[in-house]
Amino acid sequence: MTELQAFYDSGLFTYLILPLLIFLARICDVTIGTMRIVMVAKGQKFWAPVMGFFEVLIWIITMSKVVQNLDNWLCYVGYAGGFATGNLVGLLLEEKLAMGIVKIQIITRKEASQLIEALREAGYGITHHPAKGGTENVSIIHSIVKRSEIAKVEEIIRNYNPKAFYSIEDVKFVSQGIFPIKDKSHRWRLGK
Repeated sequence: MTELQAFYDSGLFTYLILPLLIFLARICDVTIGTMRIVMVAKGQKFWAPVMGFFEVLIWIITMSKVVQNLDNWLCYVGYAGGFATGNLVGLLLEEKLAMGIVKIQIITRKEASQLIEALREAGYGITHHPAKGGTENVSIIHSIVKRSEIAKVEEIIRNYNPKAFYSIEDVKFVSQGIFPIKDKSHRWRLGK
């Protein structure tokens, strides 16, 4: 028996390293799966299938190791723990990447001209209109922004109208729009 085979048959490998490898593999495949779902939702026709390939490849290899070691309950713990941790890692990664665009709808009872001007000054394209809300007049402001810009828009809302109601929705596609860039003297326009 070779040294490598002796290592694979050892208790150290069977009860520590193998469950740890299963745990790490599950983190990888579930994280990739979470990102793949985001890519599908965002219409990424190239990246979603590529991620799906690697997700399933890792899952098959991992599952085969669990089945080969049905008498090792630590493999089950590694598998389940990796699944749970992979969900968390995938969500955190997706949040950090902040891919895509969102629609922000702001409804304000207070006069909204300062808020509108602040959003425009920051480079955001907006559409606004007066409306009737309950028993009083309100202003409704719509803007399409990059997800990475949500915190900046929220800060502007808090500074100019902290009691404004706003909602944020994912947007799959836009045909035109105005998005701010670092140099505020220029704006990036989608479509023409």
